[in-house]
Amino acid sequence: MRKRSRFVSTAALALAAVVLLPSISFAQVKVIISGGFSAAYKELLPDFERTTGITVTTSTGGSVGSGPNTIGGQLQRGVPADVVILAREGLSELMAAKRIIAGSDVDFARSIIGMIVRAGAPKPDISTVEAFKQAMLRAKSVSMSSSTSGVYLTTRLFPKLGIEKEMAAKSSMAGAAAVGRGEAEVGLQQVSEVLPIPNTDFVGPIPAEIQYVTIYAGAVVAGSKEVEASKKLIAFLSSAGAAAAIKKSGMEPITR
Repeated sequence: MRKRSRFVSTAALALAAVVLLPSISFAQVKVIISGGFSAAYKELLPDFERTTGITVTTSTGGSVGSGPNTIGGQLQRGVPADVVILAREGLSELMAAKRIIAGSDVDFARSIIGMIVRAGAPKPDISTVEAFKQAMLRAKSVSMSSSTSGVYLTTRLFPKLGIEKEMAAKSSMAGAAAVGRGEAEVGLQQVSEVLPIPNTDFVGPIPAEIQYVTIYAGAVVAGSKEVEASKKLIAFLSSAGAAAAIKKSGMEPITR
């Protein structure tokens, strides 16, 4: 009888533990992320899931632009998401459109533009603005992102340097990964995005005088059913513990 009583008590305690355990432990958070922060995110995510018990599913999209597969385009057509991680430019548009819970946005990192060439190819001198300009004019083909950095290069920097027409004739918005596939000679994109590309060598960041700093941030999507779990993920990615992975990916962490 005592054994049965102990068994019943144990079962009751186990059931109570399941009932009382915070529901956040069983949360499933859906994230849509742009490429710039992806390398750090992929390294950090397993530790977050292990320590919190929160399951995260991830899909991708561009930070800016009007296409249906950008993060804004996906939210507009009803793709479910709890958290978005993207460049501030795109996040500001989402906030203006009331697609983000007010006050939930947090900055994670600063990212700059860098150059890559095919592995083993000569590295052009880009140490000064004039050297960078000449390197662009000499390049037979240049591939860039269709998102934040590519928009800056094509709409602001190349016109400023007076090489807009020359670059238009030999530029592609297929992304710097085209260099690794042998489809382009030079790639320009966020440093955090070009460093992992196989079959390429990193030349370095473009000169500070013409550099464009992108801030990557995260926020909770309006209508999310996993607000608390989403905030936990954002807090984790902006914590001091995330700094090492962010630095490793080629960005400067912004910790709270």
